[in-house]
Amino acid sequence: MAQMTATLPERGTEETALITGSEAIAVACKLADVDVITAYPIRPYDTVMQYVAKLVANGEFDCEYIVAEGEHSQFEIVKHASACGARVFTGSSGVGWMYAMEALTVTPALRIPMIAMVGNRALDDPGAFGVEHNDALTVRDLGWMLVWVDTAQEALDTALIAYRVAEDRRIFLPCGISCDGAFLTHSQAMVKIPTQDQVNKFLPRYNRADLLLHPDNPITVAPQANEDWVMEIRRQNYAAMERVPGVIREAYADFERIFGRKYGNPFFEEYETADADVVIMGMGTLSMPTRVAIRKLRSEGKKVGMVRLRWFRPFPAEELAKCLSRFKAVGVLDRDFSFGSPYMSGVVATETRAALYTDTISKHPPVLNFIGGLGGREVTVPDVEKIAHELYEAAEGKKKPATQWIGLRE
Repeated sequence: MAQMTATLPERGTEETALITGSEAIAVACKLADVDVITAYPIRPYDTVMQYVAKLVANGEFDCEYIVAEGEHSQFEIVKHASACGARVFTGSSGVGWMYAMEALTVTPALRIPMIAMVGNRALDDPGAFGVEHNDALTVRDLGWMLVWVDTAQEALDTALIAYRVAEDRRIFLPCGISCDGAFLTHSQAMVKIPTQDQVNKFLPRYNRADLLLHPDNPITVAPQANEDWVMEIRRQNYAAMERVPGVIREAYADFERIFGRKYGNPFFEEYETADADVVIMGMGTLSMPTRVAIRKLRSEGKKVGMVRLRWFRPFPAEELAKCLSRFKAVGVLDRDFSFGSPYMSGVVATETRAALYTDTISKHPPVLNFIGGLGGREVTVPDVEKIAHELYEAAEGKKKPATQWIGLRE
């Protein structure tokens, strides 16, 4: 963890600080005036809570900071605090995220706009602290919004956007902000810290209105419903998730207007795609070696581009399919695994292929899957060059395996 403390800006001046991705999210919590935060140490997510503790100890952040006895309690505490009208934050990593699974499962159905940081980490065994995406992806079918970031600046900005979206009365769903362990959680970068006035203008106070759990507003929370109402409740959550893309677009548009930082398409980023023959797609910090390799490949005359997926839930199927159908071949680089899935592919590749299988898309480029970077292993420039080579061969009509593992030890 960095030794310096980020100096939060005065109300009218934006400042810059050298901080990690974890610290950037902690600063966002301070700026968002989060009411209740729960912590339980597990690497690599724990660095965000260390920094929150420092801000509280230094008198820079006033919140209820509760150290729980385990991850399950951690998520249960903020779940109930949110039901009572508190803006909340928590998080975990790897098997810690798994230990909280019961709480993670019920949170969306209770319409709790919890914001949680996932310091992406491999699931044991064997023991590993390195990054994989399977931890966050385990809640992909439960009603959680999921977003991946690749820089400390994007981590801070996305945390503010996540509160804006999750706490919108039309949504009221939890959001997991995924930060690759070590590559982002522990790496320092220069980050622009917005002013409090800007944040106050962008982010309204959390208001549960008639859904507030309070003695003056007696309501039922988590009733036993079974066959009488479970389907209707599930359908209501479905409708809320359907509304999320529109609210995300509104939030990013307001963010650009107020803060002056433009993210373009909020759901995915395109890099060097205007004239690309083939593109490589992935999430999180995989974008860094991919960008470096693309610049090298383009200097050699190969037209390679990148699509970095930000929001995995809701999955931007229609927009993504329209984008990817422009290219001769698509390579999906998965930092996860899904054993026994179609073609033994990773999660992102499987969903990408499904998105392309629609009557509205006439061109269906081959989609190759590459699984790599598991357990924190580096994805190198030569790895990306190999992927580009495979894509060019697929574009020429050569038969290629649907799924390949890259960067394996020989």
